[in-house]
Amino acid sequence: MKQNDNSPVRFWSLLWGLGLAGQLCWHVENQWFNTFVYAKIAKDSNIVTAMIIASALVTTFSTFFFGTLSDRMGTRRKFISFGYIGWGLFTIVFGFTEFINSGTVGGNASLIMLAAFLVVLTDCVMSFFGSIGNDAGYNTWTNDMTTDRNRGQIGAALATQPVIGTILGTVLGGLLIGSDDNYQRLFWAMGLFVILMGFVSLLFLRDAPGLTGRREGSFWEQFAAVFNFKQLFKQRELVWSCLIGITYFISFNVFFVHMGNWLIYRMGFTPDLMGLIQGLGLLAAMLLAIPGAGLINRKQTPLVATAGVIITAAGLITVSLFIRPGVGDSSVIFAVGNLPLLLAVFLIGAGYILIMQSVTMWVKQLFPESNRGQFEGVRILSFVLLPMLIGTIIGNIIVRRGAGSIINEFGFVENIPTESMFLWATVLLIPVLLPLIKGSKFYYKRVRGQNR
Repeated sequence: MKQNDNSPVRFWSLLWGLGLAGQLCWHVENQWFNTFVYAKIAKDSNIVTAMIIASALVTTFSTFFFGTLSDRMGTRRKFISFGYIGWGLFTIVFGFTEFINSGTVGGNASLIMLAAFLVVLTDCVMSFFGSIGNDAGYNTWTNDMTTDRNRGQIGAALATQPVIGTILGTVLGGLLIGSDDNYQRLFWAMGLFVILMGFVSLLFLRDAPGLTGRREGSFWEQFAAVFNFKQLFKQRELVWSCLIGITYFISFNVFFVHMGNWLIYRMGFTPDLMGLIQGLGLLAAMLLAIPGAGLINRKQTPLVATAGVIITAAGLITVSLFIRPGVGDSSVIFAVGNLPLLLAVFLIGAGYILIMQSVTMWVKQLFPESNRGQFEGVRILSFVLLPMLIGTIIGNIIVRRGAGSIINEFGFVENIPTESMFLWATVLLIPVLLPLIKGSKFYYKRVRGQNR
């Protein structure tokens, strides 16, 4: 079997298999870890916020470090395999933290503190391996394999994978957890699947033809080179496109972090019905990825991004104005009162798909060929770390000061998210217009130069 044997069937099978495994696992972390904390540890948004911020910091460092290492070694395959196996293993380990606080959820301060510490720690270790396998490894590999002919198709795949991961992860996650809140079934199923894909990549994945190691001084000199912001800021289109990601995902993280707990503890849906609500809306939203891919291939990426922002804003406004507890029916999904909620989920999902599809490929095509692995860290910095730091802190303040904060039977404050977070997310979405306008000018200038 030749090292450079990258047949279309093998390539697309691995791209989708590894991509979906990664997105399922990220979704479990981004949504079900948060509801797990509320169900098994305490309804305290501070724990969720600490977990998200700590894991984002670890993810960013790990991506920069191992992205640099993969550039120097000239391979992505080893990082994908090693990362996915460790990722799946610590997804299972994370679930064991529920036994620390078993039987006293929300009532024992010492056990809550210990469980919260271990929740944050194990999530960080899981994210460490996840970023090795998915960010530094898989995402860089897909960038290595991207050409002008398949850019739109790969962009569509990478944009729809998070949505498919959200649909499957939410629906199947809710069914696995069930009415008895059995999170162990979910974490074991997800962990074993990711471990399996790690071994599959070890056996069948091949690096891009012509990929060679690139050493630019010592490891730490090469690692630090990407932080030469003077040189980075000279790439003005890259900077503006990254700012689109930063501003959009700040708004997104204000509400998305708490959306699962909002649907369960504020709106009254069970985990399985919550999964169906999100799944149906996002399934319909996926259809927009098809025209989006066509526009990207016709070099209209900024137009797709602009549509994503407008549609997201429409969804957030719908939630803010028309959705309240008691308006719909938490026991029947297709009740008339639930239609605004289904519409809002569709619009938010559609906007998210278009942003991921367009801005991800916009940023990736501007990475220097010799430092793609390392520059994947720039994308993580823009799409993950800064938005999670800023957006999650803002969201936590909104939730803790909202009308949903109550005192439970043990005398501890419980933080239940309310609709106000969607209104604030709408306000915080407005600043994305500036980098969109500026970035579009540089984009079309570059495209016109390529067409001459």
